[in-house]
Amino acid sequence: MLFLGIDAGGTKTHALLVNEKGQVLGQGHSGNGNHQTAGEEAARTHIEQACQSALRSAGATKEGVDFACFGLAGADREPDYAILRPMIGSLRYERHAIACDTMIAMRAGTHQSHGAVIISGTGFNSAARNRAGQELQYGGFGFLYGDGQGSGSDLAVHAFRSAIRSWDGRGEPTRLMELVPEYMGYATVQAMYDDVLDHNKRPPMALAKLVFQAAAEGDVVSIGILTEAGREHGNAVNALIKRLGMEDDSFDVVLGGSVLSRGSSPHMVDAISREVSATAPHTRIVQLTVDPVIGAVMSAMDCAGISIADETDAALRTITF
Repeated sequence: MLFLGIDAGGTKTHALLVNEKGQVLGQGHSGNGNHQTAGEEAARTHIEQACQSALRSAGATKEGVDFACFGLAGADREPDYAILRPMIGSLRYERHAIACDTMIAMRAGTHQSHGAVIISGTGFNSAARNRAGQELQYGGFGFLYGDGQGSGSDLAVHAFRSAIRSWDGRGEPTRLMELVPEYMGYATVQAMYDDVLDHNKRPPMALAKLVFQAAAEGDVVSIGILTEAGREHGNAVNALIKRLGMEDDSFDVVLGGSVLSRGSSPHMVDAISREVSATAPHTRIVQLTVDPVIGAVMSAMDCAGISIADETDAALRTITF
């Protein structure tokens, strides 16, 4: 049997073809597969190129694929699916499914077909799927729509403003007052303040890592920023858990994205764990450690009604790119 998994993101599209034992038969890469940013035609072309490359490298045809799962960035709302269903349908894979790329990241992080996920990188997303297969997601739309707190861009703003507030006396003393201007190339906070204000600059997202650095050094302000961000991440996934009736279930909450993978300070992850366990006490917090395209392949197997054996699961999780 052949299973095709696709992870189509805003930077690249990755397609992976495996058999029922989890053995890699072929893979392909192409460009931006997000219809929201690349446009429908370009996204379709890139997705098809990646799929065809995977099939060619395996000497296979699309007619031989038992199930294909397309994990797509930009598959956020019904208006997106109204575009994506005919777009993916035109690729002519007889048995296929479409999912948000957040969901394939969740599947890649857990041994079950249901669970929850929090992705925190430049932005923020959370999603969950219950045992009945019902799915919900939050995030990706920014502050105005109630999300984004604790993302990399949000932490960068907190780092900058905390340095300013410490400097001018409105905030508590913080190590960020030294780290932020130094990282941005200024000799003093005053010089940073004036240049950013005079030239309407935005704090670089890389400032987020300084919050973790300062927290690891014991900085109270930074610890507070990360703890509050963790609470908000936990709050978001808890809302999904409640709406899907998963409070008494046992499942994994998968953490992914550059922010949640930072190991220099545990405060954000610890806060997520406390928040989620208060709502769903049988959950387990796990870090995403494999490529999300593995979750697309697993989702294809799930959709085909294949029960993934332990040895197949293990084989898939040893795949490296």
